[in-house]
Amino acid sequence: MSIRSGRREGLKGINITHESVEKQHQFFHDVLKNGLYGLCFSAYEEGQEPGSILTEEQIRRRMAIIAPHIKAVRSFSCVEGNELIPQVAREFGLKTLVGAWLSDDKELNEKEIEGLIKAARDGYVDIAAVGNEVLYRNELNEEELLDYINQVKQAVPHIPVGYVDAYYEFSNHPRITETCDVILANCYPYWEGCHIDYSLVHIQQMYYQALHAAQGKQVIITETGWPTQGTGLDDAHPSWENALRYFLNIQQWTQDNNIDTFYFSSFDESWKTGDEGDVGAYWGLWDKDEKLKF
Repeated sequence: MSIRSGRREGLKGINITHESVEKQHQFFHDVLKNGLYGLCFSAYEEGQEPGSILTEEQIRRRMAIIAPHIKAVRSFSCVEGNELIPQVAREFGLKTLVGAWLSDDKELNEKEIEGLIKAARDGYVDIAAVGNEVLYRNELNEEELLDYINQVKQAVPHIPVGYVDAYYEFSNHPRITETCDVILANCYPYWEGCHIDYSLVHIQQMYYQALHAAQGKQVIITETGWPTQGTGLDDAHPSWENALRYFLNIQQWTQDNNIDTFYFSSFDESWKTGDEGDVGAYWGLWDKDEKLKF
């Protein structure tokens, strides 16, 4: 069965609203069977959060769950056990987008950069991501970020180096865009309060804005997703139905157009309820107990 059988013409994408639950889930399993490009890797188990030390056992267990369904995996940090993620990914034959998490903590930033460079030199990195939304959070200025990006580019000139941020930041910061080898754009219609009916055309507009800023460079969608439960934002409403519909739309569109995309996320993580509110804990395709949701 192809998910195209559940599609309708127009901007609203796949119409699964009137399909049976069984057929909706069949669409989902067809996509997983055919394979996604990539997933953002959620490593923290219940009771863990950034600062907790990840074990090789938990990374390998979770990687074994998702590896049959993907070509590539994205990690977010190179310290506290996160440096093991690309190593384990290689064991499963996966490509890697490896991130150094940057903030206003300069001492920790140096450790992250050192870890990213080491992982790249050891052969575990296909694309290096120097920072994630640090401009959006106003934790580094443009000059500071450029210094980190150039430090990594000089250390590993054989590896494509980029920076991850919201799609519009690459229009707002042309010097960053010019310095990056590849543009790594986060695109979330949900966080802009978009109704599910118009979420497909909205992410297309986000992607093409980043593509315009990129001036010929590849644009990878490094995060996009929809939560299965929690408190809504304007016209964006979390639900299992909306999350499934969004997932199917994104996979259809990105595969049809050869857009490399890391879906967010692999597993639910309970710690993510601070800045994001209660929806933060419900972005995974698998729940916190590693059970497939759909």
